[in-house]
Amino acid sequence: MAVTRAARRPVVAGQLALALALALALGAPLRAQDVRVGEIAATDREIPVRLMGYGLVVGLDGTGDRATGLYGSRQTVQSVVNLLRNFGVQVPAEMLRTRNVAAVLVTAEASPFLRPGGRFEVQVASVGDAGSLRGGVLWDTPLVLDVGGQPVGTAQGPLLLSEGGVGRRGYVTETSARIPRGGLLAADLPHQDFAGASRLLLKEPNLEMATRVAAAINGRFAGAARVEDPGSVALKPPADSGGVLAFLAQVAGLTVKLESVPMLVIDGRDGTVAAGGDLTVGSAVVSYGSLTLAVGKPAVGAAAGPAAAAAQAQGREPVPGEVRVAVGTTVQDVAAALHAVAAPAAAVAAIFESLREVGAITAEVRIR
Repeated sequence: MAVTRAARRPVVAGQLALALALALALGAPLRAQDVRVGEIAATDREIPVRLMGYGLVVGLDGTGDRATGLYGSRQTVQSVVNLLRNFGVQVPAEMLRTRNVAAVLVTAEASPFLRPGGRFEVQVASVGDAGSLRGGVLWDTPLVLDVGGQPVGTAQGPLLLSEGGVGRRGYVTETSARIPRGGLLAADLPHQDFAGASRLLLKEPNLEMATRVAAAINGRFAGAARVEDPGSVALKPPADSGGVLAFLAQVAGLTVKLESVPMLVIDGRDGTVAAGGDLTVGSAVVSYGSLTLAVGKPAVGAAAGPAAAAAQAQGREPVPGEVRVAVGTTVQDVAAALHAVAAPAAAVAAIFESLREVGAITAEVRIR
């Protein structure tokens, strides 16, 4: 698998297509590999707990919410007033300007078995009209399990933004960020007795994989596992397993064969492109705006490369915005051909997704 990340500067048309072409060109066919059961499944007592909160990002360089006491994002102004009041500072709302502050929602996911003092990653997203969160610091924010509930943790720290990523209108999107280890648990989370686990839940439901997991467990502990459905394997610890906890630990350490599925992943937010598998494209025609990709029209001079093939298609001058390739062309060459005509990032993503929908590509395409 190959991964490439866009540079920090705004991505211009075609850069994502180039990154895609490079990623695919470096990719090698994926093969079955051994993975631990604990990496692809968890017990029914390990369901993560989601936390949430509302807070303020401070220290912005004039890119915060455009608000005054009477206009704009008034919730930001009121939040600052409340914050200062807690420190004994009284400031009339109409006197405040909040260009260095942004109101945000904070979300996180933590293990139910994380104990007080444990840390976890938090996600931060603007709820006002801030232009950018870059350079900001999240002020100490209470985290709750449900709106209106008692805080079970807090979050604070400097924000880490994706390097690159272009929004719908061509500018860099910087209104969401994350804080690695920015969450701090202050109280026990609700959880069930781990020793009472009665089944394994696959992170990616798949009947074949569930069957392999059950077979691996039964190979070590006869009759201890039974497939319930594509996402669940029932467990029955044998008497000679050393106890439930010892049994679960041994099950997590068992290995199974994982067949790698050809996949193409495009992250439109930060410009990351990942591809796996040796893929070719079947007959199809996809139009996106003024750009058309036609798969199934043999190109003259294909040996000269995808760019030359597109330029010499059928021995004639190409129509502007038209890319023609033969059936069986690799995804690498399709990506290179799209780059040759300066296809924008949105077009590359939409074209590959359309190729999958019409059956021209058998791989799974994920656009996130």
